[in-house]
Amino acid sequence: MVDKARIEYSVLDRPEVIHFLFHPRSEMEGDVSAGNARDVMIPVEKEIALGGRFHMTGSSDPNILFFHGNGEIVSDYDDLGPIYNRLEINFLPVDYRGYGRSDGIPTVTAMMRDSHAVLEFTRNWLQSEGFTGPLILMGRSLGSASVLELVSRYPDAVDGLIVESGFAYAAPLLELLGIDIRSIGFEEKDGFRNLDKIGTFDGPTLIIHAQNDRIIPVSDGETLYSACNAADKILLKIPGANHNDLLHIGFTEYMRAVKNLTNTVSR
Repeated sequence: MVDKARIEYSVLDRPEVIHFLFHPRSEMEGDVSAGNARDVMIPVEKEIALGGRFHMTGSSDPNILFFHGNGEIVSDYDDLGPIYNRLEINFLPVDYRGYGRSDGIPTVTAMMRDSHAVLEFTRNWLQSEGFTGPLILMGRSLGSASVLELVSRYPDAVDGLIVESGFAYAAPLLELLGIDIRSIGFEEKDGFRNLDKIGTFDGPTLIIHAQNDRIIPVSDGETLYSACNAADKILLKIPGANHNDLLHIGFTEYMRAVKNLTNTVSR
């Protein structure tokens, strides 16, 4: 069992970093789950719970636990959830502290610690609700840090990995966001170490990146792909796409690649 108290990112928990790294917003009043979606609250700490919206279909279908980007909330994926369901995939997006229906205030340390509680809750919830399919972790942008943390700690609990618009190095991203890394004494070793973590997971892996990403360059996706030691790994680059429109521009290729990954882990 991982000692979450030892997970600590104090250099990134400064207000001048948090201001740029997180952009929480609440769900709109009256925004409730519909269809096959189930709203859950995931306890991560005393009096702190995170909101999730689990779009469920077949009990033996593969399950994708999804950590979104920094300006998003789970209800942003209400239209996408049914599409995953039509592909016979259970899609389970979760929020960070302060996002959507979640309690608390986001920090990097909290986000990384909370990911462990989210995984444990989700595995138990799936079992108790009778969903027996394989579990895939998927992280978009900022969410790549959460999923790479988890696959590096619990490789035997995860059947597959999807990284969308993920970052290999923290320093360039922090600088692009307007953070003076020298003034806070940040060094890459103090960051998320995504490259080290992806190298520890050898299960089926899909990396998706926009060819023209101006926030996290495609070279980061290529570097993550190179560092991945999985025998079954795919790098999908979406031509003509930027950081926030790659799903729209490359929708068919994107969803086909995700479906192929779920087929692989379901064999």
